[in-house]
Amino acid sequence: MSYQASIDYLYSRLPLFSRIGAAAIKNDLHNTLEICQFLDQPQHKIKTIHVAGTNGKGSTSHMLAAVFQEAGYKTGLYTSPHLYDFRERIKINGEMCSEDFVVAFTNKIKPLIEKIEPSFFEITVGMAFDYFVQEKCDIAIIETGLGGRLDSTNVITPILSIITNIGWDHMNLLGNTLALIAAEKAGIIKEGVPVVVSERIMETTKVFEQKAQACNAPLYFSEDFLTLTNFENNWHTASFTFTQAQFQKLNAPLFKKDFTILCDLPGKYQSKNLKGVLVALQMLADMGWEINAEIITTALTQIKKTTGLMGRWECLQSSPHIVLDVAHNEHGMQALLEQLKTMTYDQLHIVTGMVKDKDVDAVLHLLPQKANYYFTQSHIPRALAAIELALKGDALGLKGACYEDVNQAILTAKQNSHTKDLILVIGSVYLVAEVDRKLFY
Repeated sequence: MSYQASIDYLYSRLPLFSRIGAAAIKNDLHNTLEICQFLDQPQHKIKTIHVAGTNGKGSTSHMLAAVFQEAGYKTGLYTSPHLYDFRERIKINGEMCSEDFVVAFTNKIKPLIEKIEPSFFEITVGMAFDYFVQEKCDIAIIETGLGGRLDSTNVITPILSIITNIGWDHMNLLGNTLALIAAEKAGIIKEGVPVVVSERIMETTKVFEQKAQACNAPLYFSEDFLTLTNFENNWHTASFTFTQAQFQKLNAPLFKKDFTILCDLPGKYQSKNLKGVLVALQMLADMGWEINAEIITTALTQIKKTTGLMGRWECLQSSPHIVLDVAHNEHGMQALLEQLKTMTYDQLHIVTGMVKDKDVDAVLHLLPQKANYYFTQSHIPRALAAIELALKGDALGLKGACYEDVNQAILTAKQNSHTKDLILVIGSVYLVAEVDRKLFY
């Protein structure tokens, strides 16, 4: 098969969450374990870091990958979903896996696909493990899909686990309380493996403490170590100043008591992800990984360039500013609105489209009435029709028109904007994925 034929086969043959939602999710790890057995257990042949959480796990994974790359390690990175190219899911040192590898892997795994009928995600997890072993990675950063306990990635035994935060998302799959959602995410905690939690909240602290204790896993809440004391940003970078309370108790703290990180992910919400990453890196340095403050500070200034991360407060152009952000749930939208408070602009234009199985009303309730709205939709079966979204928005005082395509909506917003306005594109990863960047650079 050609590369395109291989991709077409995977998309057509395997249930895909981005298209059909919960029906694509398998409720156990049986298929993933069978795939790994077929591939000669690649998940046990690489060192890994496992990252879960409601929001921020993609940013966290890319931050870690950037640091390991800067330190000279051959670094694998598995994330999902992709925006433009399937191969964005599987990278080494910022480079997507080759088309030839995808073809060879698909041909190899095809008999097993026909036998066990796995999901798209289960196959891509196996593909990533196989690639990282084949290419002899020193370390691989593995992001969960959703949840943790039953996520296909949860067949690894990492050297460190990170849980970014817990918020309201995928309640139909993970539970309808924060404690239940946290219990699913805590499923990535392994016997004796240190775990860092990036954000502490009252409803979930005991869940993590009990799971970590049951697994004899050292547990670190990053907020116990670091406090954000100053934040300054522009459209493309931000500086985060932290003071540390407990690192001096460790053998060799990487940073002085007060230090500043310059980061090319300028969202204020990134401060929480940074706390988790910095605590994790301190623990990894203590384990013997050759990481120091200079490597970290250099790496975090060029995460996008190093890893290819897109869609996190990503400013496509100025005059007017066009910003893409994959915020799509209540927790993520609250963080994004905090970021908006730090920016200076005249009129706000919001281009938005969402999927049906999110808590759309909860997100819309958070959005400002004073903005101009452009309601649209992505072209997947899960997408909420633009007219339905507009009606929900209108009932909450969010006024705007409907557009069949996100690019049409953005271009109309540009026509309606002045040079000091802000056009914000939000609501769905899949909506951001349909933005034609060539129109705006």
